[in-house]
Amino acid sequence: MVVIDGGALTREQVVAVVRDGADVEVGADALAEVAKTRDHVERLAEAVTPTYGVSTGFGALATRHIPPDRRAALQRSLIRSHAAGAGDPVETEVVRGLMLLRLRTLASGRTGVRPETVEALAFLLNAGITPVVHEYGSLGCSGDLAPLSAVALALMGEGEVTVDGRRTPARDALYEAGIEPLELAEKEGLALVNGTDGMLGMLVLALHDLHRLLDIADLTAAMSVEALLGTDRVFAADLQALRPHPGQAVSAARMTALLAGSAIMDSHRGPDCNRVQDAYSLRCAPQVHGAARDTVSYVETVADRELAAAIDNPVVLPDGRVESNGNFHGAPVAYTLDFLAIPVADVAGMAERRTDRMLDANRSHGLPPFLAADPGVDSGHMIAQYTQAAIVSELKRLAVPASVDSIPSSAMQEDHVSMGWSAARKLRRAVDGLTTVLAIELLTAARALDLRAPLTPAPATARAVAALRETVPRPGPDRHLAPEIAAAEALVRSGDLP
Repeated sequence: MVVIDGGALTREQVVAVVRDGADVEVGADALAEVAKTRDHVERLAEAVTPTYGVSTGFGALATRHIPPDRRAALQRSLIRSHAAGAGDPVETEVVRGLMLLRLRTLASGRTGVRPETVEALAFLLNAGITPVVHEYGSLGCSGDLAPLSAVALALMGEGEVTVDGRRTPARDALYEAGIEPLELAEKEGLALVNGTDGMLGMLVLALHDLHRLLDIADLTAAMSVEALLGTDRVFAADLQALRPHPGQAVSAARMTALLAGSAIMDSHRGPDCNRVQDAYSLRCAPQVHGAARDTVSYVETVADRELAAAIDNPVVLPDGRVESNGNFHGAPVAYTLDFLAIPVADVAGMAERRTDRMLDANRSHGLPPFLAADPGVDSGHMIAQYTQAAIVSELKRLAVPASVDSIPSSAMQEDHVSMGWSAARKLRRAVDGLTTVLAIELLTAARALDLRAPLTPAPATARAVAALRETVPRPGPDRHLAPEIAAAEALVRSGDLP
């Protein structure tokens, strides 16, 4: 159970709700603050002087004062018109993320919604009802408008949702769950849609995944160094300390530990070894992986600030003022989403170079061409590297920033936008691509280590090989390779590697 108390959420709490299905509960103190703020909104609704978002139109239509008998229609019209997404439905975890993060902001007491509206969104999450949210419709400014409007539409009993993977009308799903459709009151339409919750949720999930993937990148790099008869001396702590980046030190220490006790490494440590320097893709792995770790660390600070933010426009302050602001602009999140796509592409590119080196008999120091059982008859992992190369090429394109590509909207009222949702969508694809690239390096390095027999790998890398061998057989004549890549990818995703 995750309690929404109006304060910050942790990244771990987000993942628990979004991926693991933990229930949420809105705390009593948070609901009391929500009710107090709602009193301010209702007084303003009765006032003669118009207040944006309470008694006016929205965006470029904010100059029109809306009479009281038309305000319920105003809220319905806002949500219906803004639920204008297109394209394929996005993943359930993404929708649950934006629902949870919008709930957290509503519970902060700064948006002016009613307590029953806050509780309705919590009920929707706990019932496992996921509104259908489409790929396109957010410019990352004035909030993730179309995605969040699809959620608000479901609260109204309109649109479509999924329940247990089954697509169904929202009204039917609410009825089956015992949830009454909401009739939105003043200010609530804006409050439900005016946040950066979709892009932030995707950022939190990417950070969670990248912690695991960067650890696996250290593992697959160590396995490749071992398989290619490289040296671990370059990973020594005193050498890393000469350039004191914390992420670099972590990756170097991990690679040193992973290679400890390797008979393969010991076999070429003597004076007869003519290896002076390894290629950059081996020798510089801690520098690249470490820079990626440090990027993740910086981005975590931004994510944590956002998880403590209350983003809406206008906001209701504790003294009752309703003030317009620009906090809905997604630039702080969008920049970090774009930033992460760069090291994702680079880590993957370095892994592909190591894989290619293991397959090239001119550079692999005694391994058969393409690690084939009968080179010429068999092609080994030749085309697996093609798959890696295709993904790496795609990752380079995905590293091009979305956040510099502003397009004006709303009759030039919203004349600069963040494109943060687009940055988040491409980062998700990039993280998936890195997963597959590392899986192929794992598959190839494990095969190469097996081919070094009777020499044995380090205990840690041997455990990784053994884990893979539970689903992928040892080297032999060519087999259907796609299922083996899929099995390696499933292992990478599982978290069961050292």
